[in-house]
Amino acid sequence: QVQVVESGGGLVQAGGSPRLSCTASGLTFNNYAMGWFRQAPGKGLEWVSDISPGGNGRDYADSGKGRFTISRDNAENTLYLQLNSLKTEDPAMYYCAKGGRTYFSDRGPGTQVTVSS
Repeated sequence: QVQVVESGGGLVQAGGSPRLSCTASGLTFNNYAMGWFRQAPGKGLEWVSDISPGGNGRDYADSGKGRFTISRDNAENTLYLQLNSLKTEDPAMYYCAKGGRTYFSDRGPGTQVTVSS
């Protein structure tokens, strides 16, 4: 059974740079693309970024391009999302999942990112 658990969210000042982590189990991690998604209150689920199984291919939504960096440590079965220069539109529940923008599954429970002005 695939399980993913996100961490690293919390209350962050505007302009801050938290790093989100996602630990996966129950799968051969380095066989799968992995992705980050987010959902703000009252809005739909938004794809944020994804990364290829080996880590060489990365893609970002326009909202995070140039500010967010996705990475992975296949030896530790862990996915990361570095958020830089947080804006007031970035607060959301952030989720990781197996897959990417066009198809994903096994989404985790999420980690909340809140931005204080």
